[in-house]
Amino acid sequence: MPTALPLCSAGMSGPYALHSLELRHLRCFLAIAEEGNVTRAAARLRLTQPAVSRTLATLEDALGVRLVDRSTHHLALTAEGRAFQESAAAAVAAFEDALDSVRAVRRPLRLGHAWSAAGPYTTPLLRRWRERHPDVPLELLRIDDRTAGLTRGAVDVALLRGPVDAPGLVTELLHTESRVAAVPSDSPLAARGALTLADLSGHTIAVNTVSGTTALDLWPPAARPTATIIVANTDDWLAGIAADRAVGVTTTATPGMHPHPGVVYVPLTDAPDLPVVLAWRDAGPRHPAVRDLVDLAHEVVPSGGTRSTE
Repeated sequence: MPTALPLCSAGMSGPYALHSLELRHLRCFLAIAEEGNVTRAAARLRLTQPAVSRTLATLEDALGVRLVDRSTHHLALTAEGRAFQESAAAAVAAFEDALDSVRAVRRPLRLGHAWSAAGPYTTPLLRRWRERHPDVPLELLRIDDRTAGLTRGAVDVALLRGPVDAPGLVTELLHTESRVAAVPSDSPLAARGALTLADLSGHTIAVNTVSGTTALDLWPPAARPTATIIVANTDDWLAGIAADRAVGVTTTATPGMHPHPGVVYVPLTDAPDLPVVLAWRDAGPRHPAVRDLVDLAHEVVPSGGTRSTE
């Protein structure tokens, strides 16, 4: 087994440095890439910000390339970083698969979601699972990326919204959700009983590019908003709307899962419903209870979809 380098090691490159890299370097880079922010990555990894920065620097020194562009106000991956992200995610997922193949069958089943789980059906699903499978704990994990940690092996199955185009995943439609507008609580829009997409087109739109499902192409070309603020997670999305910097579009699952005193959710009458799917990896070792969870979710969640009751 290679000897590990201290986090603060610098100035070493070449074969020795490459051989000294560990999974923690890849996990650190992936956290930075997915969070888009070193501070949030540090919180997710439960490390200090300087430790994360040093680990990234060690990785870049060993590879001999810059993975993250630090020259702009917002952290961004370089072209090399974007290419490396896919390979690093595959490597971590392969490692997790190898561990899964020898772990006990009764290990926890990990259910990922990016922001609203199964909406109002989340608690019934968790309770019903505990009743039927008391020997297999079900862990609900919020992971802010497009597949809620599924492609990198952080979860066994995921609740995802919108189209899922990541390769190597199997999906089953669970139900559909109607859309709602999220507006500042003191906005005139908050007093309306319902809104249309046209009512929002003159406003700045909050767009979560990491795990969100709303983009400007939701609007017809002739009525498309021209201003956006870009966020990387649901918390920042809510904060931007509450601060009256933007309005947003989400689904009926969000009000119950993410109430906010500064945000009011108003039904959207002309936005298309959003599919909610269960997804799992097609290849590699699989937790034996994945199919049981999928079947139970179909029992708990009505297939007809959810409509706003506001």
